[in-house]
Amino acid sequence: MVSTLGVAVVGFGWMGRVHTQAYQRIPHHFPQLPVRPELVAVAEEVPGRAEEAAAQFGFASTTRDWREVVKDPRVQAVSITAPNFLHREIGVAMAEAGKHIWIEKPVGLTAEDARAVADAVAAAGVRSTVGFNYRNAPAVAHARELISSGELGTVTHVRIRLFSDYAAHPDGALTWRYERARGGGGVLGDLASHGVDLARFLLGDIESLAADTAVFIPERARPTGATAGHTLATGGELGPVENEDYVNCLLRFASGARGVLEACRVSVGEQNNYGFEVHGTRGAVFWDYRRMGELGVSRGTSYQDQPVSTVFVGPGHGEYGAFQPGAANAMGYDDLKVIEAHAFLRSIAEGTAYGATLDDAVHSATALDAMSRSAAQGAWVSLG
Repeated sequence: MVSTLGVAVVGFGWMGRVHTQAYQRIPHHFPQLPVRPELVAVAEEVPGRAEEAAAQFGFASTTRDWREVVKDPRVQAVSITAPNFLHREIGVAMAEAGKHIWIEKPVGLTAEDARAVADAVAAAGVRSTVGFNYRNAPAVAHARELISSGELGTVTHVRIRLFSDYAAHPDGALTWRYERARGGGGVLGDLASHGVDLARFLLGDIESLAADTAVFIPERARPTGATAGHTLATGGELGPVENEDYVNCLLRFASGARGVLEACRVSVGEQNNYGFEVHGTRGAVFWDYRRMGELGVSRGTSYQDQPVSTVFVGPGHGEYGAFQPGAANAMGYDDLKVIEAHAFLRSIAEGTAYGATLDDAVHSATALDAMSRSAAQGAWVSLG
């Protein structure tokens, strides 16, 4: 028997749209799921945007005040896709109202924010999922299986990169993303949070780290109107960029493995260049998000001059089979969010956590805070 779950989306920028589309695709890709999402409310403070969302996607009601969603008895689960500085307040309020939450990373501005939401969720007994979407790629799931099964031997080191040019234009508007009080740690929360999650997902807990950060575009023009995405602005009053454009971090894992994590939002010539290389005593795996369905794998007993094979992921890897019937058919970013939506709804239906949880968000945020302290102190910082 299939039941209906009333869902709301709070914040209808690009990510709010992605969540909404993911909900609508659930019956097509996961027909066996015993719960179906129903779009009952959308909250967005920008005038007219919620109404546009309702007209396009069929939300039953709209509001400019997210607090109306807290009080709405029809809403049982909420996607929180508002700006970072609102995550804590909205997340805690929704959990305390007994609503399950699917919240985008980094879940606030600090580890304290993430813990507050996690504590509220635990106290209320509701379910949660966090938007660490790259771990949902079937190739990443396969890499994890190879690592955990010992196919690569003992993992010795990993390199994780997240390079993008979304903030590379000097005329990029000085939105909330560049303010410490509303955007937190800049590229740390935007991209490095994903890198930390991938590191833990693949190799386990991080024991300590040492980081260096930089701001490469120190001033930007203030926007004169509402913004969406990474809007350009010229002629406005210049203001300071308060958070990081770049981070480079050395990692030490509890397992004894070592790692390097590097992230930059102003990398000219780089568009979503995300990936990792994991090396072990007998083999290695290589993944590039831009070739999401491929995994480079080296394993065997040759050690020296050992070849690397390309594995095209297929129905036996992660949730690939819910989207394509045979290997090497392409998947995309939005598919990863459908997998995430499935984990969220399945967690609610079965009362068991699936996918990334707020515990993962707290671990990631703790590492991000440690990166900031390390960069300021010029020293290694323990996560213990």
